[in-house]
Amino acid sequence: MSNARFRVGMVGAGNICEFHVAAVKKLAPEVELIGITDLDAARAQANAEKWGTTALPDLDALVAAGANVIHVLTPPFAHAKVATAALERGCHVLIEKPIAEDADEARQIGELAKKKGLIASVNHSLLYDPQVKKALDAVAAGALGEVVSVDILRGSEYPPYEGGPLPPWYRDAGYPFRDIGVHCLYLMQALLGPIEGVDAEWSSLGGDPNLAFDEWRAMVRCQRGLGQFQLTYNTRPMQSQLIIHGTKSVLRVDLFAMFHGKRKNTPLPKAAERLVNAFVDSIGPMIDVPINVWKFVRKEVQSYQGLRDLVTEFYRRLAAGEPPPVAVDDAAQVVHWVEQVARAADEDHKAQLAPFTLSAKVPYLVTGASGSLGKATVKRLRAEGHQVRVFQRRIPKKPQEGLEYAFGNLGDPVAVDRAVQGAEIVIHCGAAMKGGWPEHKGGTVVGTQNVIDACKKHGVSQLVHISSMSVIDWAGSVGKGVIDETAALEPRAEERGAYTRAKLEAE
Repeated sequence: MSNARFRVGMVGAGNICEFHVAAVKKLAPEVELIGITDLDAARAQANAEKWGTTALPDLDALVAAGANVIHVLTPPFAHAKVATAALERGCHVLIEKPIAEDADEARQIGELAKKKGLIASVNHSLLYDPQVKKALDAVAAGALGEVVSVDILRGSEYPPYEGGPLPPWYRDAGYPFRDIGVHCLYLMQALLGPIEGVDAEWSSLGGDPNLAFDEWRAMVRCQRGLGQFQLTYNTRPMQSQLIIHGTKSVLRVDLFAMFHGKRKNTPLPKAAERLVNAFVDSIGPMIDVPINVWKFVRKEVQSYQGLRDLVTEFYRRLAAGEPPPVAVDDAAQVVHWVEQVARAADEDHKAQLAPFTLSAKVPYLVTGASGSLGKATVKRLRAEGHQVRVFQRRIPKKPQEGLEYAFGNLGDPVAVDRAVQGAEIVIHCGAAMKGGWPEHKGGTVVGTQNVIDACKKHGVSQLVHISSMSVIDWAGSVGKGVIDETAALEPRAEERGAYTRAKLEAE
């Protein structure tokens, strides 16, 4: 067994694991990485080879190999279970955010760690982001006076969906708040003290039509002041700003552009003070951005730097016998408020879906019914007196009376199967209309395959596939008369763009 004081095993070999591995490897020889494990053994093996470590079968194998610290990097629903198992086996734990999906589970982790004489903490990484850390240090030094309020503006987006099982951010209505809101709340907690209440609103504006809610606002009441934050998947360019309002100064931290802007209270006349502050505020970015970009180029600052620095601090404190970077009780309080809002959003979405029921049999199903072609098809069918079911991603603001609605993404086989079941004829108008190849592959190619599979499964009598004139070989058709179904297809679809390529593959 290694002589390293701390021997680390990691449970969960997903994307975030790479950065935990890199952070731990920099702490050698005091800290040694024993290996990683994942329910997907092939992924664990592939990533272990890529990151220069060992893949082991499970948590017990990590412990048997000598691990005495476990990084819990699984999906959030498994955090409490894995952390508890690691503590029971005598290991300290560092858990990815959120510490758990339930505040009681989080507190139980803390109680078990205390009982076992072990340390448990959570990766609230933005507390150690260089820009945020600099701001927190300024607050602690009294540079802003007393902090009375905090604003956070955060834009985000999720990776392109290429079809298949829905990822959690599209499966659960409250996921965006669980994912990003947790960061906002622990920053509020750090700056304004314990959280006493959160009032939130959410909406669907269509920036990401696969999200149940893509616009969020929250007012946060803390012990020492008020905070508010915006989470948006609509505005561009995306931003990530933290604005700290103090009795002496207002500090604006831009986490994406990596700069600070500050406006101070001065003895100058108000007009002069505004001019001075505008000048100083504009100088900050001109100085900070080039310096921080240079640091990034030189790898003095790297992606997920806050995570890397928190991991370093976790092991420093572990070695020194000091309290961990993030207390379990603080993390549990954040989870309580995150879940209160997220679960309310989940229930709201369920309530919005409840009125839309599907009959056992329906003559027609039209996919892509919110697009211009789909709308025209539905209008024609209804004018002829047919009963119609439509399949689309978003709940309409004004549902048409007498129309059946099924919701989901064409790339999701479960949603497509539900929509097709009971239909006699399917008119497939749906396709991706924007984005790169991943979006077009998921919405058009995989979506069409899902429709075909569901039609076969449920014995649909007829499938009408609506293609596109973009698949025709227009250059090769010049001078050959009327374009009809015998016309040659585009031979260089990749050069025509993702839409043409996907429509051809769908055919």
